[in-house]
Amino acid sequence: MSFEKVALVTGASRGVGAATASVLAAQGYAVACAARATRESPQRTPGTLDDVVDRIRAAGGTAVAVPVDLADREQVAAMVDRTVELLGRLDVLVNNAAVTFVGDLDIPLRRHDLVMAVDLDAPLIAARQAVPHLRAAGEGRIVNVSSLAALKPVPGLMSYGMAKVALERLTVDLARQLAGDRIAVNCFRIDAPVASEGSVANMPSVDHSEWEPSEAAAEGIAWMLAQPTDYSGRLESMTHLAHEHGIMGGVGTRPLTPTTMFNGVFDDYESVFIDG
Repeated sequence: MSFEKVALVTGASRGVGAATASVLAAQGYAVACAARATRESPQRTPGTLDDVVDRIRAAGGTAVAVPVDLADREQVAAMVDRTVELLGRLDVLVNNAAVTFVGDLDIPLRRHDLVMAVDLDAPLIAARQAVPHLRAAGEGRIVNVSSLAALKPVPGLMSYGMAKVALERLTVDLARQLAGDRIAVNCFRIDAPVASEGSVANMPSVDHSEWEPSEAAAEGIAWMLAQPTDYSGRLESMTHLAHEHGIMGGVGTRPLTPTTMFNGVFDDYESVFIDG
C-alpha cells in the first residue's frame, strides 16, 4: 500500500506528538505513530499509540502504530523501515519524543545516558535512516522539536537541556548537508508552557490552567512542514512564530522569549519538576 504523502511522528502516544499526528492526518497524510506506550504495554503517563490511531481513523484519517523503544538504535532504524513497509514511502519525519529526569551534575549516569539516547541519538539515527526514503520521494521535511531549556538553564534539567541544544545544532548541520536533496530540516522550539500529559505529570504543583494545549504546538509544527523546502535550517520558537505569522491562537499574546543561549551565571530558583 502506498499513499501520496506519509509522515512519521515520534512520541505520538500523547501530548504534542499525538496532536501533531492528528493534525497531519487531517491534512491528508498517512501517519505512522511511533512510541513505547501501547494498550498491551502502557506507561505510567496516560496515552497509548492505539488510542491515537483509533482517534485518527474515527475522524477519517489513515494511521498505523509503530511501537518502538527509542533508546535502542536498532529499533529506531527499524521504525523508519517499518513505516515505509506499511505505508509505501516517507515524506516527513517529526522527531518529537523526549524523556527527562531530575538531576544536574549529580544525575545518575544511566539516566543521563537514557536522556541522550532518546532526545538526541534517536533523532540522529531516525534522520540517517529516513534520508534515502526522503530522497526517493523527491523532497522531504524533518522537524526536530526542542525546548527553551536548550537556551536557558533550568534547575534539575541539565541533561535534557544539553540534549536539546545539541539537537538544534544537529538541525542546522543536517539542513546544510541535505539542501541539495530538497530536504528541509528545521527546529520547532517550544518556549511557551504546553499542558501535555508529560508536562502536567512532571510538574504537578504548578497551575496549568493558562497553559497552551498540545494542539497549539502541533499547529506550529504543521505550519513549518507546509513551507517550501528552501525554508530550512531554521531554529524557530513557538512564541516568535505566533507573533510573526498569526498562528497558534493565544500563543501570540505571550511575551517573546530569548532566541540565544543565556550567557553568565543564571540566578537559581527552586525546581518544580518531580523526580520521575
